[in-house]
Parts: sequence; structure tokens; C-alpha cells
Amino acid sequence: MYVCTSMTLMTPSHTSYPWLFLIFGLLLSAYAMAQPTRWDTLEVKASAYNSVIAQTKPNDATTAAWGDQLVPGMKVIAVSRDLIALGLTHNTQVKIEGMEGIFLVKDKMHPRWTKKIDIYMGEDIQKALIWGVRPVKIYYEVK
Repeated sequence: MYVCTSMTLMTPSHTSYPWLFLIFGLLLSAYAMAQPTRWDTLEVKASAYNSVIAQTKPNDATTAAWGDQLVPGMKVIAVSRDLIALGLTHNTQVKIEGMEGIFLVKDKMHPRWTKKIDIYMGEDIQKALIWGVRPVKIYYEVK
């Protein structure tokens, strides 16, 4: 007959505790993912811009303000800095009334602009000119 004389064999190992943290983290992630996305609405002026040197930084027409590389076809907007204070920060999802899909905030506009967005239209200058400047309603993800 075997008799256990050591208490260490009967107590749980301290190495099992990291699993508790992992399980707790997974449960928190699942809860966060299950929460519906909240959207807020705002009326802004919308213009369009292109990744060409005449409209951006000299020698670097494809790098946005937060360091993202812009590629024609991306659904990206630049925002005026007052909108950043409202929560339209880097990678915020934005829906633009009258346009398909979800755009991401990847760029900032010059400080002189307020309550304005700039829609990225790749290198298609004609498309940007046709868009012009117009009022739009946007819906943005509230984090």
C-alpha cells in the first residue's frame, strides 16, 4: 500500500495559474467581440485628394500622417484635426453616406481645416475633381 507523506504532491502546482489568466483573457476577448459596434453621426464637408506630389508631401506622396502607405483602391480618408478630438483617430471605421463600404482614417489634414474630411482617390485626379467639395453625413465607429 502506498501512503503519501508529502503535502506538495497533494497541492496544485503554481504553474497552472498562467492558464487561468489565458482563459480569463479569452473570455474577455469573446465578450468584447460580442458587443455591437456603436456608430455616431456627423455632418462634414468632404473633398477628395490623390497621392500625387502636388497634393501631398514633396518626395513622399504615398505615406499618410500616421505612417501608413497609401495604395490606389484603398478606402481611406484624412480628417481635420478637430475631428480627431471627437474620436476619429487612426484606423477609425467611417461610413460615408452615398458611398459604398467602410473607410479607415489613415491621414490628417492641415490644421487650417475644421469639420472636414478628405476622401482618398488614389492617383485619379479627374475623379477627385468631379467629386469637388460637398456636404456629407458620416457615421463613425465609437470606441
